[in-house]
Amino acid sequence: MSQPNDRPATAGPNTRLVHGSGDPSDSHGFVNPPVYHGSTVLFPNTHTMRTRGQKYTYALRGTPTTDALEEALDGLEGSAGTILLPSGLAAVTTPLLAFLSAGDHVLIVDSVYHPTRRFTDTVLVRMGVAVEYFDPAIGPGLRALMRPETRAVFLEAPGSNTFEMMDIRAAAEIARAGGAVSMIDNTWATPLYFRPLDHGIDLSIHALTKYPAGHSDLMMGSVSANAATYARLRDTQMALGINAAPDDTYLVLRGLKTMGIRLERHQEAALHLAQWLEGCDEVARVLHPALPSFAGHDLWKRQFTGATGLFSIVLDGGGEDEAAAFLDALKLFGLGYSWGGFESLAVAADLSDRVVALAPTEGPVIRLQIGLEDVADLRADLENGLRAYSERRR
Repeated sequence: MSQPNDRPATAGPNTRLVHGSGDPSDSHGFVNPPVYHGSTVLFPNTHTMRTRGQKYTYALRGTPTTDALEEALDGLEGSAGTILLPSGLAAVTTPLLAFLSAGDHVLIVDSVYHPTRRFTDTVLVRMGVAVEYFDPAIGPGLRALMRPETRAVFLEAPGSNTFEMMDIRAAAEIARAGGAVSMIDNTWATPLYFRPLDHGIDLSIHALTKYPAGHSDLMMGSVSANAATYARLRDTQMALGINAAPDDTYLVLRGLKTMGIRLERHQEAALHLAQWLEGCDEVARVLHPALPSFAGHDLWKRQFTGATGLFSIVLDGGGEDEAAAFLDALKLFGLGYSWGGFESLAVAADLSDRVVALAPTEGPVIRLQIGLEDVADLRADLENGLRAYSERRR
């Protein structure tokens, strides 16, 4: 089991990012941990092999490279252990598989990431798990949805595409009181701006593809667990036979070093543009938790220490054609999925899968990822998009 690096534990976030992934003295003084490629690990004798009496036994079970990233994430999350997976979606599905069985009931916030919903509505349902979605604004009403067979409560805050906020500690307490494990997709905030385990959550899920990697060049996920859930989580990972590749692990380790300063830039630029967009006639609403006008702003301010570069706008009227006119006029904002990299992206949000938390009615929802470009250039690009949208509406 990986242990947090004690050296930077009381230091600031950027210091922990720089110094939280291994001791250079373990790798001949090199400041970056080495990349271990391999599968087979040799044993000195049959007794050691029979008893697994050495730290490394097979690459699937860990290497010094994966240990370095797990330890770094444990230090950031305050977790008892972290597992690495080959994608953010795998980081969602693995804990659900670890804690759910046929006949169980799971509660899932309705503003969840669409691939999460696809997994729960297909694989979990085929397994015989009862899946129920709830409104992110449910508050104490979540308690009434708990059943004797409820084994997991799955949260995402802010919500996917529409950024609804929740009282996360209250939800975690309701889950624990009902005998369920709580887990949250915390990709938007990263552990720098929100530490779920400090708020009573059992399992913190991240798509490391996004801000930790930061360069749109790999896919990886992680799940950081408290002491009560870590062993079962790790055992399930080993039973499924999935871990992260060494080169991608190294790239995430490298990305972590600069994540703090990148997030500051993402946050500042996104908030500047969100505030400007609030004053645009073509925009009905801006869905950004750090804006005082946002319905969940007080909850965000009470629980989170920062915001990142992802938010949405609701266009004032129109439909698919008008949204396409806006998007197709953009030159700096790329049309692509994912986010958290250096580049700005825009995508029309499809909210047709919602069953409780209904989509905004004023017009199309456009999700914006604000990258590291100059803000003035991004604003000019958005102005072009809004101009094309207005012309299409005439």
